[in-house]
Amino acid sequence: MNTALKHWKEAATLILVAGHRPVPDGLSRTPLAVAGSNRGRSPGPPPLPHRFDYDVLMLKRSHKSGFMPNAYVFPGGTVDSSDFSSEWLDIFKHVRNFPNFAVASVKQPLETRPPIFATDRLKLGSPIPGEVAFRICALRETFEESGVLLAVSPPGETGCIPGTDFSCATNEGLNNNLNGLCNKELMKWRTLVNQNPSNFIRMCRELEILPNIWALHEWSNWLTPKARYGSRRYDTVFFICCLQETPATLQDEKEIVCFQWSTPSEVLQTFHAKKFWIAPPQYYELSRMCRLPRMSDLHKFSIQRAQEGCEQYLPVVVQKEQSMSLLPGDRLYPRSTSEDAKMNKSTDLPQEDPPDCGLHRMLLLDSYTINIQINITPKHSHLVPVVGQAIPCDLHSKC
Repeated sequence: MNTALKHWKEAATLILVAGHRPVPDGLSRTPLAVAGSNRGRSPGPPPLPHRFDYDVLMLKRSHKSGFMPNAYVFPGGTVDSSDFSSEWLDIFKHVRNFPNFAVASVKQPLETRPPIFATDRLKLGSPIPGEVAFRICALRETFEESGVLLAVSPPGETGCIPGTDFSCATNEGLNNNLNGLCNKELMKWRTLVNQNPSNFIRMCRELEILPNIWALHEWSNWLTPKARYGSRRYDTVFFICCLQETPATLQDEKEIVCFQWSTPSEVLQTFHAKKFWIAPPQYYELSRMCRLPRMSDLHKFSIQRAQEGCEQYLPVVVQKEQSMSLLPGDRLYPRSTSEDAKMNKSTDLPQEDPPDCGLHRMLLLDSYTINIQINITPKHSHLVPVVGQAIPCDLHSKC
């Protein structure tokens, strides 16, 4: 937990993917159509298949939330000091001598890693690596907000080899399948963890389980831009996890008032239809996922791509004809924070983009219309977002 940060609070979120329930006859689950090769858009692959075989979990924040009220978000939240507690050394005693507790290594050089990962946590007083603590945070918040507990038995009891058998999440270890736990007992612990995050450590110790940090794969890192959501700004790492089947889910009725399991394209279509709101980072990441409508492909890609590391995305919001959010690689993206400060006036921006210039931006036409423009190759072997218009489909929500 980095208390020295001036502008941001550290946070973690989880893109939780699961094989969806069978679709009743007569209903369709149609992904985004790929747009033509207009300038500023990725040419992309041929049109995607007409069906996804997985859903992603979206949670609706309460209207009383101080940050993005009423928004649909991935589960996650701010890091707590307990996520970096030395007590985790005993919980993870079977793997604590492995680098990063046997979490898959990353090829990205430390000097180019986002600060959220590159920061030396020992210098901040914690023996828990950031690679571990942020996964703990994402798992704890997912349990608090949705009731989904991703945990496994210690490897010494199952014979699992750290870093191999833990690399693929299954529904074994979820809810009442874990050590014979009943839902009533898990709900008791969920209440306690909501009351005090440090109870997540206590729960793992008493139930003799491990948060399944190995099932989470590094996906991206987003920072809240200036003056976007008031004074609250977050440095958030995004992880992704794929499950074979949809787990039992229950909102906490406090921060979260509604949940929805839907395909990435369904979420985007509902957003375009102004039926609910998602933030630009969620829009961008869901657009990426539309490249891979088969969960087996997404899972394989997530594991392999995570080894490359990730790039830090700090959107720079400027005004041209409309609000525009610049991302790294765009020709207008500032090289320093001093340049960033000068880019609030439209007079500072060229009126037109020259031919063949680098584009990586989101045009925010209104609160429910986002146009991604990208013609650069993403770093670290990541996906180019699908750019196109949604077509109608049926939704499956629990509101």
